[in-house]
Amino acid sequence: MAKKKTKKKLRKGAWTKSDLAMLKKLFADTPTAEISAKLGRPNDAVKKKASRMKLRKSKRYMKSLGRS
Repeated sequence: MAKKKTKKKLRKGAWTKSDLAMLKKLFADTPTAEISAKLGRPNDAVKKKASRMKLRKSKRYMKSLGRS
């Protein structure tokens, strides 16, 4: 019998000050999926919040992905 995958409950709603501080600290050099896992929020929510905060990935990080 196959194991059931339990879907981790993702947080919704207001962002706490500590969530925002972590997002601001990590966003430039950390994969978005990793940040969303740490915050327990959907990937799209992290992307949208970062965009609204005008956060960008660093040039060094983008270059490591093969993008310039």
